[in-house]
Amino acid sequence: MRLLPARNLRVLAAASCLSLLAGTALAAPAPSSVAVADTVQGVVTDGNARFQVLTPTLIRLEYAGDRSFQDATTFTVVNRPLSRTPFTTRVTPGGFREIRTSALTLRYRQGSGPFTRSNVSMVVHGNGVTASPAFPSYCALATACEGENAALLGKASTAYDHTGHTGSGFVAGYEKAGAGISVNVSGVPAAGTYRLAVRYANSTGGDGQNTTRTLSTQVNGAAGPGLTLPPTGSWDTWSTATATVDLKAGTNTVGILFKDGDSGRVNVDSLAVTPTSVTDYPAAQTGLLTTAYGAGPASTLGGWSRSLDNPRQVPAHQHPGILNRDGWYLLDDTRTAVLTADHEVRARPTHGTHPYQDGYLFGYGRDYKRALGDLNVLTGRTNLLPQSAYGVWYSRYHPYSADDYQNTLLPKFRSTGVPVDWLVLDTDFKAPNSWNGWNWNTSLFPKPQTFMDWTKQQGLSVALNVHPTIAEDDPKFAETNAAAGGLELDTSAWTHVRPHLFDWSKPAQLAAYQQLHKPFEQQGVRAWWLDYCSYCGASTASDPQVAPDNLINQAYADAATRRGLRGFSFARIGGAEYGGIESSYPIGPWSERRNTLQFTGDTPGTWDFLRYAVRYTADEAAAGLSNVSHDVGSFHGDHLPDDMYARWVQFGTFQPIDRLHSDHADRLPWEYGTEAADSATKFLRLREALVPYTYTMAQQAHATGVPIVRPMYLEYPAQEAAYAVPGQYLYGDSLLVAPITSPNSDGVGSTSVWVPPSTWTDYFTGASYTGPSTVTISAPLSRMPVLVKGGGIVTTRTDYVDNQSQGVLTQLTATVAAGANGSFTLYQDAGEGTGYQRGQSATTRLSWHDRAGTFTIGRTTGSYPGAASARAYTLRLSNSKAPAAVSVDGRLLPRTAWSYDRTTRTVTATTGRLSVRSAHAITLHGRVTPAH
Repeated sequence: MRLLPARNLRVLAAASCLSLLAGTALAAPAPSSVAVADTVQGVVTDGNARFQVLTPTLIRLEYAGDRSFQDATTFTVVNRPLSRTPFTTRVTPGGFREIRTSALTLRYRQGSGPFTRSNVSMVVHGNGVTASPAFPSYCALATACEGENAALLGKASTAYDHTGHTGSGFVAGYEKAGAGISVNVSGVPAAGTYRLAVRYANSTGGDGQNTTRTLSTQVNGAAGPGLTLPPTGSWDTWSTATATVDLKAGTNTVGILFKDGDSGRVNVDSLAVTPTSVTDYPAAQTGLLTTAYGAGPASTLGGWSRSLDNPRQVPAHQHPGILNRDGWYLLDDTRTAVLTADHEVRARPTHGTHPYQDGYLFGYGRDYKRALGDLNVLTGRTNLLPQSAYGVWYSRYHPYSADDYQNTLLPKFRSTGVPVDWLVLDTDFKAPNSWNGWNWNTSLFPKPQTFMDWTKQQGLSVALNVHPTIAEDDPKFAETNAAAGGLELDTSAWTHVRPHLFDWSKPAQLAAYQQLHKPFEQQGVRAWWLDYCSYCGASTASDPQVAPDNLINQAYADAATRRGLRGFSFARIGGAEYGGIESSYPIGPWSERRNTLQFTGDTPGTWDFLRYAVRYTADEAAAGLSNVSHDVGSFHGDHLPDDMYARWVQFGTFQPIDRLHSDHADRLPWEYGTEAADSATKFLRLREALVPYTYTMAQQAHATGVPIVRPMYLEYPAQEAAYAVPGQYLYGDSLLVAPITSPNSDGVGSTSVWVPPSTWTDYFTGASYTGPSTVTISAPLSRMPVLVKGGGIVTTRTDYVDNQSQGVLTQLTATVAAGANGSFTLYQDAGEGTGYQRGQSATTRLSWHDRAGTFTIGRTTGSYPGAASARAYTLRLSNSKAPAAVSVDGRLLPRTAWSYDRTTRTVTATTGRLSVRSAHAITLHGRVTPAH
């Protein structure tokens, strides 16, 4: 299956290269005693097992019963770093292959077959934990195999809304023919008859029935015996149904399916294949939290969700990320499709009846940043979005017209001094059907090209909302349907417009789908909001080795890259969705962390949800996700209480993406009372000013894998309190943000803040706090708790701009909290395009020496088209006593060029324009040590 031409992803060399590095021919089986170790290139082959030491904290584990090892890039793993990591290997007297790096020791019992918890272990040095990893994709004979870890077929979906199940969830969606699960059962010793047991729940469903139901089985592609499933009393009560199946020796594919003639409508927890002599259901695996794409301890430190659409409750269910307190994780890549260098998707080579496993074992202990760095290299760097994306976005589910934008909306932004970088046009721009049309609604946009030309003149980027189906009454339907080779009619919903679905796994259908976007792109549309969910249009990808989200989000990113832009998708992530729960075989969010701006869905407008949103972005750091976008203000809330609206906007100011959105509701400052409007305007202006800092943190996330928003434990892993403060987070290197998430009392809101070690200074008031300690910080609507670390440097644009297109950065303010030394390396590039990948960028090191009272501006290194040649700096030093004098490069500033605010204990000094090609120093003379 062809996907798309490549982005600039680092891809491992061809399979034959690594075969040579491994020192063994891959095609020819060898005795199980054969062991080859290449300590230079990091590859150890031991019989049917192969290990690749990628970094001191990351080892690839591969087991091939036919010794046909795989070296191609996969959709998840786009780079296996041959970093020449030092390690040693030996065979212990007990017969264990042992591999030791500076960070961990891995042990595997030689000749013991596929990797299981009983024959593989890992110790992370200094962590005191012995890891016993398990591959979710490996289902052994006589074990309970969790349904949620199976390949999901049709409308089968993973769910979590009942109790009594084993593992992390169960499989629902057995409501339409084609739904089911498929599992490879390995270790069958000989051909013969075996017992298949299925753990299920069957109660009164949406059809109002409480009756015996049926499902079908399938063994190695052939129809197997039927399953009879009597009622279980409730959906929280589980029972077992059995059948006898004929298996061949080795590995067999077993499916539990809803076929024509079955009644379905049950939930499946797990299945087990055992010898017929075994009548007890095998005990479920305990101690691990597994998903279809990985496994780790239950001590998770956060995770991810495909979306937060209309959550039944908060906290919402989260899939685990790679970070946990035990310090290890196994990423299971066994079933993921191959991704070629030019981004064609190919099926993995099969291994017949031989077992096969492919995974990546992280052993990081408390070095969480190292784990995220390993993930960033392995799965591809977090994308650096266009610089404008880190400004202000506005969208609204409302039938705005070109006239509304040109003559009412944007003039109001301009006259009130509210910046805006991106306009996202929601679904009403379409015609003839406002949901799944592929043409401009000319009653709203009579001259689309004129409108798009106007947005360009105004410095605005435009994204359009799309629901990925096409209706029969669309003028482009006949051409699209013919090019696709015939599209499937969606009979489940929207029958009045007869929508047709795309299967993105089929090259012709993917190409036809992409063709629908091109006329808009030629008019100047920058990006697409893929509003893709069960109630939005259920186009899919039938390839079981890559989930629809993974595939189509990569396709959107690649398409934009081909246009010379920074390619990214704006969408939900990680799988597919049916009825609000994940479906299809998910391979995790790993590809989307490199190519997608995550839309978190249609969220409720409540204080409880705002409180959860504060936690959620930091939680997703555990999966290495950085570019997260909430509906700031919420989707469903109508006209919010003034204090709730102001607090939402404050929260959005310190998020990776600040995107105001709603369902026909009020989200703009002038739609609220004076105090809330003034607060929202202030913080939206601050957001725009913060772009130099935020963009630098985004580039850091791209380079290191450490997200923009960081949970406290990421920086303070040795502080127990850092693991228990979900109401706050770090925004980049220097800022601690603790949004207020409860109503005001007497005009003031409050929140509890854990202050980490060192001195921290309030960004707005200058108040200082010394940690570790816990304090209550109160603030009116005009402020929020934001603390600057001692020595921290926060860069903002001094001059106001309506958006990021308005001029180069020639005036920069550096807010510095005295009390410690510190530094910050400002990153800049053209803000769009791929030139930064070819070295077209610039960095400027800023540093503060506390004892000397000197702020140093280093010489700018590097360059890019449009870079500033000179820049004026404003130093805003808080937590300081008044200086006697201030000098720049040894020359005293006139008293009119600097000031001291005794209330906030802040010195403000402004230079003239200084050349970026030489270093400069601003020195505060006199006593400037922190005041207490």
